[in-house]
This record gives sequence, C-alpha cells and structure tokens, in this order.
Amino acid sequence: MGTPEFARQPLEYLYKNTGHDILAVVTGPDKSVGRGLRVVPTEVKKAAEKLDLRIFTPESFNDPRFLENMRNIGADIFVVVAFKILPEILYTIPPHGSINLHGSLLPRYRGAAPINWALINGETETGLTTFFLKKAVDTGDLIYQEKIAIKSDETFDELYNRMSEMAGSVLEKTLGLIESGNYTPVIQKTSLATPAPKLSAFDCVIDWGFPSVNIINFIRGLSSIPGAFTTFKGKKLKLLRARAFSLDLLPKNVPGMIINDKNRLLVAVADGVVEILELVPEGKSKMSGAEFVRGYHPADNYILGARPEKEIA
Repeated sequence: MGTPEFARQPLEYLYKNTGHDILAVVTGPDKSVGRGLRVVPTEVKKAAEKLDLRIFTPESFNDPRFLENMRNIGADIFVVVAFKILPEILYTIPPHGSINLHGSLLPRYRGAAPINWALINGETETGLTTFFLKKAVDTGDLIYQEKIAIKSDETFDELYNRMSEMAGSVLEKTLGLIESGNYTPVIQKTSLATPAPKLSAFDCVIDWGFPSVNIINFIRGLSSIPGAFTTFKGKKLKLLRARAFSLDLLPKNVPGMIINDKNRLLVAVADGVVEILELVPEGKSKMSGAEFVRGYHPADNYILGARPEKEIA
C-alpha cells in the first residue's frame, strides 16, 4: 500500500528480489492535474501496472466492498509505505498484521514529513524504521531499523532518493524477521518522540533573521518539495540551494538585504551572509544565483521578502 515515488522503488524491489508473493497493490485514485486536467495515476499504480499486479484504488477505506476484497485476497501481511492513515478495521485483517516503513529512526520524527524536518534541524544521521501499525500514528512496536548518514550539503530530493533506494532491502529484512519469528518487537519510548508534522505554505517562508546555518538547513530541507521561498518585487522566489559566504557585514546590512555583487546572489542574515546557489523565480525555470543577478539586476540594499512599495500605505 503506497502512493509516491518513495513507495514505488520498494514495491519493485520486493517484486524482483524476494521470494514473497505480492497479491495486490492498494494506492490512491488517479488525479486530474494541470490546466488541461490530465488524468495521472500514482507512481505506485504505474509501477504495479507494469508488473501486471492486481490494483485497488479505493475512495474510502471503510467501503464494505473494498474491505471484503482485502479479506478475500488472503494476504499474510500488509506492507504500507508513504500512504494514508489506515483504519483499524483494515490494518488488522491479515494474520501477521500490517507493517509500515517510516523515513526516520523512530520514535524521533513522527509525522508526515520526517526527512524534511531532519534536514531542517541539521541532523547528521537518520534512517528507516519498520513497525507494526496501531491506532496512534507512528507509535507501533519497532521491528527493524537501519541508519543512514546525512551529507553536509544534501537536499531533501537527494536524501529522499537515497532512502527510497534502500527501502526495499529494509522491507526484505523485516519480512524475513517476521517469517522466521526470530525477533522481539520493541516498544517505542514516548519520552524520546519528536514531531515531524506536514508542512504548510506558511512553514516554508524564509525568515532571514536566523543565523546562516539555520537558513541553509531550512532551504536544503525543503528543496525542492515543497520549497523554501521568499519574495522579490512581489513575486515568489523559490530557493533550492545555498551556502555560507565569507564577507564582513556592514552596519547598514539588515536580514534579507541583497548585497551588491555582479557575479553572486548574496543575502545578509543574522550572523553574516549566505550565497544563493540555485533558485526558481515565479513562472520561470531553475537557474543559478549568478544567472538571477545577471537577468534580474536586483538593486543593492533590496530586501528580499519585503512587501512591494505599491502595497505600503
């Protein structure tokens, strides 16, 4: 059971590299996207179609017909990766229960955005955890964990892809443990739990009043989805990558102020300067900070994130 790219890779891995039979795939319904309302299936559905697997796309998990289908397929276990919250009536169907694969070392970073928040908070290590589903989200007994070091300049996209690639192997080991019975589920320590809630647009606005390390981690933790952003002349500016830049601050510099440089996009922050390496102006394609400076000619002392003058009364 899963929806995005993070679930596609382990699905394909389990199908090709293990002796376990995948009896069916449950994923989200097709969505209409773009101006033309083009109908697009989930990444998991596209993969399942190529593998010629039986597919279910329920509108509701409580639909009696769907629940009956889940009982009739005869699965020993349900495997859940990056999917919706399942009701108890569904996840208790198989005799061996239902397991979930989560993108953190639980109980740390419980919630919908564990990879984003680990990067935002400057963690140097994270991992994948498998656990048995229970009623409270991400609180079930732990089965298996595997750690992964976070690179100092790694973005969300890069870490997401690396963790997705290792997910299939982690699930294979987990299923092996359950099949053998040679494991002891570990109860999570609630006192060690930290939150990783879903990110809203409000959460993605850059506050230039923080130190450079916080701003750099914030940008890479949201790059490219959902994307940290500021505004330039009233239009959204999505920032993808940044680094610290050695430059003495002048008394006139305030957080968010662009510092004059013909070859770099430099921005003052609380404790120094950061260089914006990659960004996406509203309605445009990705470009380098240097390309932005040459194409948009930002004025020295312009403050990113400031309201346009025409809106100021």
